[in-house]
Amino acid sequence: MRIATYVHEGRRRCGVVEDTVVRHLPDGTSPVEAALGGVRPVGATAPLAEVRLLAPVTPPSIRDFVTFEEHVEGVRRSIDGSGGVPDAWYDAPTFYFSNPHAVIGPYDDVPVPPGSRALDFELEVAAVIGREGRDLTPEQARDHIVGYTILNDWSARDLQSREMQVGLGPCKGKDTAATLGPYLVTADELEPYRDAEGFLRLTLTAEVNGVTVGEDLLSHMSWTFEEMVGYASRGTRVVPGDVLASGTCGNGGCLAELWGVRGEQSPPPLAPGDTVTLTVEGLGTVANTVVPGPGPVRLPAARRRGRGITG
Repeated sequence: MRIATYVHEGRRRCGVVEDTVVRHLPDGTSPVEAALGGVRPVGATAPLAEVRLLAPVTPPSIRDFVTFEEHVEGVRRSIDGSGGVPDAWYDAPTFYFSNPHAVIGPYDDVPVPPGSRALDFELEVAAVIGREGRDLTPEQARDHIVGYTILNDWSARDLQSREMQVGLGPCKGKDTAATLGPYLVTADELEPYRDAEGFLRLTLTAEVNGVTVGEDLLSHMSWTFEEMVGYASRGTRVVPGDVLASGTCGNGGCLAELWGVRGEQSPPPLAPGDTVTLTVEGLGTVANTVVPGPGPVRLPAARRRGRGITG
């Protein structure tokens, strides 16, 4: 099934997409409940063209992994001038927590983050958790993934480059917007794409203003989603609605990777008026247009307290 969250005739609803119509589900139905199969449509429908699609889920948390080796190498060159892939990257599927309050819909506008002049996109696929679990094996984790959706992790590369010198990972560089959509596609729909190693062989394409800038296969990930869920649940819980993203694909899954490979900002950073279109086989297409954003609220620099002060 393809589950949509949308606004129709002024009401926020959840429904099942069938061709060019969406079948309304009972009021109060969550996308995860719908994907688990325990709720039936009420019978009424609406033309898909007449609804405003929202992000398919409202996640309690977003874990954004980095599972594409090619992306790691290219972006490291672009962000901090380093070469190669850190040995530690191969130990486990590393992730950071992104901002669930920054989630936007598949066709919403994206404001330029305050103070940024190097806005970028990131083409990713995300798994959505349907059942709570902890300390899961990869085999167990498969039963906890209810479906998949596209994620665009919008990134202010200039802000990211500076703040990551502190050593804590991305902060305001990843805080303004994260696209989810267009639907929550149930896991069973993607089983025909699964290869012998357990990866989903889906074609990924990124376009800026109608020009293709990146293409890859999701099966080029270095860990499966089940392995990622198992790692995420180690010593803690994953809960229904949690989003676990693949990280950016290679071969032009973001501009920063291309900048690192080419040694220059080509294509240029995104600017107001640019439209980024991401397509994933089996999941659909999202398309967002960049618009001007607010200026930064000015704050003072840190007070320098000196060294060795203990009280």
